[in-house]
Amino acid sequence: MTTPNKKKGLGRGLDAILQSPETDITSIDISGNYVAGAIAQIEIDKIETNPFQPRTDFDENALNELAESIKNQGVIQPVTVRKMGYDKYQLISGERRLRASKMAGLKTIPVFIRVANDEQMLEMALIENIHRENLNAIEVAISYQRLLEECQLTQDQLSEKVGKDRSTVSNFLRLLKLPAEIQIAIRDGYITMGHARALVNISDKTQQLVILKRIIDEDLSVRQVETLTREKQPKKQANVVPETYKVQANALSKALKMNVKVSRDSKGKGSLTIKFKNDEEFERLLDFINKGN
Repeated sequence: MTTPNKKKGLGRGLDAILQSPETDITSIDISGNYVAGAIAQIEIDKIETNPFQPRTDFDENALNELAESIKNQGVIQPVTVRKMGYDKYQLISGERRLRASKMAGLKTIPVFIRVANDEQMLEMALIENIHRENLNAIEVAISYQRLLEECQLTQDQLSEKVGKDRSTVSNFLRLLKLPAEIQIAIRDGYITMGHARALVNISDKTQQLVILKRIIDEDLSVRQVETLTREKQPKKQANVVPETYKVQANALSKALKMNVKVSRDSKGKGSLTIKFKNDEEFERLLDFINKGN
């Protein structure tokens, strides 16, 4: 069997796979008549599970329902695999369909064959996982975090790949800063993403957990939680103006016969405000300043 010329300029991982003598993915003919990019029927036993699978929980009842549907209708949407070597494949996405097909007693399954290195495998698996309809917010956040860290994406690149605004991505990532108890409550459906976003704004963990208990016990709405979190925010202390400043401002007010106010922030920056009622008072103020010069 002849091998066509390989294209240069590929990533190191992909290039290594293409040049490996243990794989036949560069052959004109892959496992019979299947080439990379084809949709084909592959024996289920020849497909190994994805080691990068971000999903760990599979609902048994949902799998049984899917298996029953597959018995009656077959597998409508092919799973995606990558070619590992002669007659060997590794799942990229579609583990629910693969598991349900095994439960349904199928010997083969329709697959979409791709060529991918490990980083691409992880990226594709995570992105496919993110677009599942029943994914909870913590699972999405963890997948986002893994894409950032393990695939070395920026938040801008990530938002582009998953088709979400950068602010949406940031909101999900902020959930991972919450205490484990709150993350579990989100995962298990006791509170919503809206509740969690309100809790993120509280810096004190104890207060967060107190409000979490109230949300669950009293079935609080998101709006009620937002009100609670605003009440728990530390109130800004009024800027304290030194007494000497007040005395001097009062003396100036008497000398000018105008309203004088002084303010100052914690860093010492401030302002002196002099209010005048008419042009005559303004002229008097200018005279006063000029005489001081």
